[in-house]
Amino acid sequence: MLDNMPRGTICIEDLEIGMIRHLRKEVTDRDIELFAEVSTDRNPVHLDDDYAMATIFEGRIAHGMLTAGLISAVIGEQLPGHGTIYLGQSLKFLAPVRPGDVVTAEVEVMAIDYGKRRVTLDTRCLVNGKPVLKGEATVLAPTKKFD
Repeated sequence: MLDNMPRGTICIEDLEIGMIRHLRKEVTDRDIELFAEVSTDRNPVHLDDDYAMATIFEGRIAHGMLTAGLISAVIGEQLPGHGTIYLGQSLKFLAPVRPGDVVTAEVEVMAIDYGKRRVTLDTRCLVNGKPVLKGEATVLAPTKKFD
């Protein structure tokens, strides 16, 4: 996994509109199998080559929420980071992610409400520069007042 910043916390007092953090991860067969086990989503489009070939995807695809989980990793580890609480997330799935794809998950600060400690984040995932997922997250950011 490759990302552009170390893990940790950026407190709300230090956040700025336009801040961006990301990570890159290759989605492997093992990732898909583990996600199926943990989530109990064993849809054969994710796990069975023969079944998946007969679908509109013409091959196996990763669970959409596995891809969305990479956004959670950026939010929880980098921006704002440790101590962040998810309040909401919208998602739109634009294209499938396949085993072997390298996904770049990006999070960008769009709005900050310092009084309520709420931050609105633009969230997106890309494969080869093409969007496969987009959305918006609202989070409760950590503050220096409680450190």
